[in-house]
Amino acid sequence: MTDTENKSEAPAKTRTPKQISDSTIHRLSRYLRLLGALEADSVKTISSKELASIKRLTPAQVRKDLSFFGSFGTRGLGYPVSELKVKIAGILGLDKRWRLAIIGVGNIGSALVGHKEFPERGFDIRLVFDNDQRKIGSKHKGLLVSDIKNLKEELLAHEIEIVALAVPASVAQEITDIVVSAGVRGILTFAPIHLNTPENVFVRREDMTMELEYLTFALSINAVKSPNDLGLS
Repeated sequence: MTDTENKSEAPAKTRTPKQISDSTIHRLSRYLRLLGALEADSVKTISSKELASIKRLTPAQVRKDLSFFGSFGTRGLGYPVSELKVKIAGILGLDKRWRLAIIGVGNIGSALVGHKEFPERGFDIRLVFDNDQRKIGSKHKGLLVSDIKNLKEELLAHEIEIVALAVPASVAQEITDIVVSAGVRGILTFAPIHLNTPENVFVRREDMTMELEYLTFALSINAVKSPNDLGLS
């Protein structure tokens, strides 16, 4: 398998999350999953052309995504699958275990607690919180449900690094303030509002409606032009 990757590796460049586009990070996650599947099939090397064709991208896009973080692969040989998988995992911070707490065990929170891929990808759910007295003190999918009144103390005691916020919009900012005061710097929220946080706290909002609107947009323009041609993949 041949390719035109760089001849040797260079030290990874230091960049802030704001300097890397969301689409690049998402593609890295897709590359990682693909490389894991290839490794399981005992594939040893892959070229940027082959990697791009599988994910409906271009070889140039693959090389550009990787170039943000250094030089990978060897000219004429392509990318070693296992080695690239390890390096992308490191770029994504998956070379360590992350302590995660879920706040709110309604429909969304419950689904998160039972998400089997979390531990496989390095996310350990340490705490689950709710304000429903019927749930507090009981086990939910093997995890003890803690009282949200003790949120800050529990987050500090367990050194939680990331929080998944599955609470109503009306209380999301109030709980976010408590989470931030406990030193948590990563928040995944499902509340359909903007959360005010310090600059060193990173917030990602999962909005199901926006994702559906993305799909309707892609389907609507499909009659005129392929979504892939517009860089939507």
